[in-house]
Amino acid sequence: MNFQQLRSIREATRRGYNLTEVANVLFTSQPGVSRQIRELEEELGVDIFERNGKRLTGLTDPGKGILKIIDRLLIEAENLQQASKEYSGQTEGTLTVATTHTQARYALPKVVQAFRQAFPDVRIALQQSSPEHIAEWVISGKTDIGIATEGLSQFPELVSFACYRWSHLIVVPDGHPLLLLRAPVQLSALASFPLITYDVGFTGRSHIDEAFSKEGVKTDIALTAMDSDVIKQYVALGMGVGLVASMAFNQHRDQGLHSIDASHLFTPNVTRLAVRRGAYLRSYAYHFIQQFAPQLMRAEIDRVLNEP
Repeated sequence: MNFQQLRSIREATRRGYNLTEVANVLFTSQPGVSRQIRELEEELGVDIFERNGKRLTGLTDPGKGILKIIDRLLIEAENLQQASKEYSGQTEGTLTVATTHTQARYALPKVVQAFRQAFPDVRIALQQSSPEHIAEWVISGKTDIGIATEGLSQFPELVSFACYRWSHLIVVPDGHPLLLLRAPVQLSALASFPLITYDVGFTGRSHIDEAFSKEGVKTDIALTAMDSDVIKQYVALGMGVGLVASMAFNQHRDQGLHSIDASHLFTPNVTRLAVRRGAYLRSYAYHFIQQFAPQLMRAEIDRVLNEP
């Protein structure tokens, strides 16, 4: 039994049993992957995969149990490498953080700046994507830390921590009729204008859709984007009313635009930070987490991280 065999099993399940993709990920050949899988099955005396001819189609019942053990073994092997660097006193390396555009643009700059001052020899790699992809990257070990909305809490392979709450804002250009209202804006009034907001799955979009659906109010979503700055740009062009995250608006920076409170219309959102369950975090990873969410204590992080 060797780690290449274990990696071949794990990647086969992650890549939809496509051995060509597994070979590309592991920098080997497809026959080599097939051989690694077959040799481990022979050594263990059980079939890990179901097959249709030579093609893998799924996991057998024993294979499902074996995969869980393989995942733990590979995580611990990675943890061992991280621990050796920690105990040897190395304070350099790369911290990979996957997050959404909104978090990277508005919530993380001061955190990253402070982190770099504390750990000048650690490189930060920021990756931006949807919450679903962020979760996949953290689970696979491609990313150390994931930061997004509540969706991160839906993956059992991750442990996630609530960091801060935020609401959506209505954004309109100079002279917009909504600015003349004396009472708080209602959903019916908001829906009378074309709306510009986030793509489905990004930055609390589900809470926006839920609010309109619950009240039975039909909307005209004229344009969607992943990027808050893109949304504001099209609002400035007069294409519609924007719905953006509260931290994405700054009156001094966003000249010509105005914000209107919408906290009474939509459910508040919670930004969460996630790491892979059972992962070994180096000291600079803890430092980054506590810069982003000072209320999180290391002892509490460790307790949750190592729960079964």
